[in-house]
Amino acid sequence: MTVGAGAAAFAMPGALWAALSGLNDDEIERRVQELLAQMTLHEKIEQMSGWLFRDFWQALGPKGKRYTGYTPANRRLGIPALKCVDGPRGVGLFYKTTCFPVGVARGASWDRGLEERVGQVMGYEAAALGMNMLLAPCINVVRHPSWGRAQESYGEDPCHLGRMGGGHVIGTQQHVMACAKHYAVNHLDQSRMFVNMIVDERTLREIYLPHFQACVAEGVASIMSAYNDVNGLLCGHNPHLLRDILKGEWGFQGFVVSDWINAVEDTTAAANAGLDVEMPRPEYFGRKLERAVKKGRVAMEVINEAAGRVIRQKLRFAGEAKCDPARIAGPEHAALAREACAKGIVLLKNQGRVLPLDPARLKTLAVIGEFADQKNIGDVGSSMVTPPYVITPLAGTKERLGSAVTVIHAEGKDLEAARQAAAQADVAVVVVGLSSRDEGEGNDREDLNLPAEQEKLIQTVAQANPQCVVVLEGGGAITMQAWIDQVPAVLMAWYPGMEGGRGIADVLFGDVNPSGKLPVVFPQSLDQLFPFDNQAKTVECGYYHGYRYFDKQGLEPAFPFGFGLSYTTYQYSNLRLDQKTIGKSGKLTMQVDVTNTGERAGEEVVQLYVGYHGSKVDRSVKELKGFGRVALQPGETKTVTLELLARDLAYYDVDKKAWVVEEIEYLVSVGPSSRAEDLQLHETFRIAGA
Repeated sequence: MTVGAGAAAFAMPGALWAALSGLNDDEIERRVQELLAQMTLHEKIEQMSGWLFRDFWQALGPKGKRYTGYTPANRRLGIPALKCVDGPRGVGLFYKTTCFPVGVARGASWDRGLEERVGQVMGYEAAALGMNMLLAPCINVVRHPSWGRAQESYGEDPCHLGRMGGGHVIGTQQHVMACAKHYAVNHLDQSRMFVNMIVDERTLREIYLPHFQACVAEGVASIMSAYNDVNGLLCGHNPHLLRDILKGEWGFQGFVVSDWINAVEDTTAAANAGLDVEMPRPEYFGRKLERAVKKGRVAMEVINEAAGRVIRQKLRFAGEAKCDPARIAGPEHAALAREACAKGIVLLKNQGRVLPLDPARLKTLAVIGEFADQKNIGDVGSSMVTPPYVITPLAGTKERLGSAVTVIHAEGKDLEAARQAAAQADVAVVVVGLSSRDEGEGNDREDLNLPAEQEKLIQTVAQANPQCVVVLEGGGAITMQAWIDQVPAVLMAWYPGMEGGRGIADVLFGDVNPSGKLPVVFPQSLDQLFPFDNQAKTVECGYYHGYRYFDKQGLEPAFPFGFGLSYTTYQYSNLRLDQKTIGKSGKLTMQVDVTNTGERAGEEVVQLYVGYHGSKVDRSVKELKGFGRVALQPGETKTVTLELLARDLAYYDVDKKAWVVEEIEYLVSVGPSSRAEDLQLHETFRIAGA
């Protein structure tokens, strides 16, 4: 397929296309049909076929710009190129852009509004660099904490994933197209190119798809198909996923783009199943697709639909971007990265109120560990971001304390040196965790423990100084049995982004009261979980995982889903429902009073879970169905309002091929985590009638 030479392929006749900005839906549709009527088959297939230079990683556009992938511009008709760039924690791979905390860290904030602002900045920076599509958000279910790319997603629960992913879409699409990925049932990495995910229809619909539908409802421009098979068909060849559900039942108006390289294996199967764009180059589209149409294997209607979907979204986002490159990774964006870091940090343990640290009571602080002074911001695969700088925990701590407190550092490889540093300090902060060596794209974890040398370091420091605070960095659940009882305080900081050192210091010294809540269960040990086989060619994906699995099996995790401590305390009271019976198309509004009973201002994440009494099908003990944040001054009480739609309680009836809202009793539970002891407020209601 002839695409064009060099920079000419990227040409964007801005005045012509910008004049089309601001069209309503009817006008866009009319323009799509007008353009299709003028286009040749070759030109339509160009819209469907990614194209890169031979060396993918050195692909250069005009003025040295690098793209993750693009489709060429149609200069004759004034249709701009589709210019894609990663990724889930900031614009990558090659630019000096704002590096935010990883997705799971932002998921731990449970703050949809914050994620919308993060998406807006990512979209702004992408547009400022000349892109028109950001390959984010990643909303795959974290089914097992061993998954290497768990860090890119927001967590394990479809309700939570949908809310956070939807917020990101809204923010990003103020500037560029968003792309929700990876559709669907994608949660293994080392076997992702060949594994067949076997999943029954009810599990598919209830566990692995609702968050994608939530992003579709927010108008996401694109969905990326995954590498894996689902029930014997490659995701990019799967008409049930792409045509029946996504484009049919959900009415998705955007386009489906393949994952990058080796995600398409057959021209006819992919095109007919509903894949609209092959990336990053035309291995099976391009000339092969043109021949398939001419031989009658792919209908012209399929081509018109696919090319039309791409053009439709380009029209939605038409216009010249007015985004200033000088703002990229500037003070405003850096401040948001710092806020996102602090809000995502989860306080897991604080025995004896060791935290927050009071600088006025410190003379010497020891900051110990391999990652204390290392730029540890996450995977170096497709989600990689190259920020202009990274503030390490040691640097952030020194900056916060200035010259008033002596800060000593020991890397930790020499245990005796670490012991001596800890012994002479008032408090010892140990910064340990995982890195891109341990987890990431193509690299799942076999063990959930910290490396043995890090566990030994924690134990050594804790013996030398009982005022020991452990700060963990990583992309998912970490098991702590070997050392958790020996330390009084633990913070989960995830991969904290370029402002991580400052965000961690904000929480350590109480400038920010921690409010993060775990978006994934932390098990006591790997033995509590079902097997994780990333070499198998076939994996059966059951209905239960995460907190649902722990509830069903009666297991006690180390830290439950939704858990997170604060430097203050909260009291929940007076749960009330506006109705005791609603119809199948109805809505329930509930209110709960939350009081800050401590001495510090803080923010609490109020969580709503629903259980089912008398269901005809096997269901979870409880499921997250809503959440909200509330900011409270000491002694202040506020009322938090949560809404629940009856349709969100439906199960998928495989025989009827339909969603069914049961006329049964439902149990509403509200509290600060999914743990039964934390859910002390309960009410019941019934669904009856239409």
